[in-house]
Amino acid sequence: MDKKLIEITGAGHGFEECPLLAPFGFKGGSSSFLWNTMALLKSGDLYGCGLGTEGILWSDEKVFFTSSNLSGSAMMFLMTSYALKRAIGVKFREPPELLDILLPDVYEYGRKVTGVDELRKTFALNSLVAVDNAAWQLYFRANGLKDFEDIIPDYAAPMLQCRHEKLACVSLVTYNVTEDYIKQIALEQAPLMKIKIGKDPEWDIERLKQIHSLIGGMETPYTESGHILYYLDANGRYENLDSVMRLIDVADKIGAFDRIVLFEEPFSEGSGIDVSTVPVCVAADESAHSDEDVENLAQLGYKAVALKPIAKTLSMTFRMLAAARKYNLDVFCADLTVNPIMVDWNKNVNARLKPLHGMKIGAMESNGAQNYTNWAEMEQRHPCYGADWIAPKDAIYTIDDDFYARSGGIFEDSKFYLDRAMGNAIN
Repeated sequence: MDKKLIEITGAGHGFEECPLLAPFGFKGGSSSFLWNTMALLKSGDLYGCGLGTEGILWSDEKVFFTSSNLSGSAMMFLMTSYALKRAIGVKFREPPELLDILLPDVYEYGRKVTGVDELRKTFALNSLVAVDNAAWQLYFRANGLKDFEDIIPDYAAPMLQCRHEKLACVSLVTYNVTEDYIKQIALEQAPLMKIKIGKDPEWDIERLKQIHSLIGGMETPYTESGHILYYLDANGRYENLDSVMRLIDVADKIGAFDRIVLFEEPFSEGSGIDVSTVPVCVAADESAHSDEDVENLAQLGYKAVALKPIAKTLSMTFRMLAAARKYNLDVFCADLTVNPIMVDWNKNVNARLKPLHGMKIGAMESNGAQNYTNWAEMEQRHPCYGADWIAPKDAIYTIDDDFYARSGGIFEDSKFYLDRAMGNAIN
């Protein structure tokens, strides 16, 4: 089908500062709130309204530690607003074309705003998520499409052939959570637990020992081994292979080695360290900004890549899927503590990915419910509020025909967010 040429004739924006129940600790720092942003793109009488969540510490810790959570959030919002203003008058047929036009300019603008010359590309991509989502919604409406299947590009389609009925909700264990909390989520039969490490090599070892002693004997029906699996996320905080291998050796000694399904982002971006000798599946996350990065990391021995439609844009995610297929990498969707509507942008991708090694079902991280103060209020803003597939039950999302038919509601309007974006036009 020939795609319509879409011209952006207007734009709007907005944000909401959302407090967290407790400081969210990783990368040696912590956040007490997150900004959720809105981006509106108009084309004549049609419009698309996209959402984003700003992960300042996640996307570039240099910005976080040289300014503050608040000023970093404001800087990223300025980048979003700049992108929207830059988009007015632009014509495109498919959203990746718009991303290609905006990303270089937004990145350069971000370097000036933040004062960080070597700004990580992920910071710019994070600022563009709401804009990209708005473009996909506008594209969907302009071309009269039916569901999410209709927007999947041919080059990404081979990686999105599954149609899961269940998705495990990956639970997140940050630096600050208690033993009681860890046992609680394990008792809820969470089959895959994401554990934040990278605070300090010795601390990490003791943390793994602690967690394995608490939940190592618990069972789940959703993994091949019948045990809860571990997803270790170091956020680029390790300096060398020796420190990684020491943690893995300890895991082997305590009987946790076979539980490690992913070891994510052990080294900082640009380290060039080859991980092909590491005996567990090493995954890339924030160092994989693009399809080109995926190819480079695969050549360094990385065997998996975290997809983040909600942090690196859906447009870039589709391209990264094509690169991952070329190198036969495992792929999965990771969270950025996003709101319930953005969870379903992730869910549309994850529901179609093959399960991770060791899992019987698909798995998707979503930790907003355990972190946002106003999560229940956020759920009520979902255009499909009340649908059985929105919230997990006993750590499992049930993905039914209604979810697939409505594409998780991502192409429908949320009045709360739309009103905010409509009320703040960009001139």
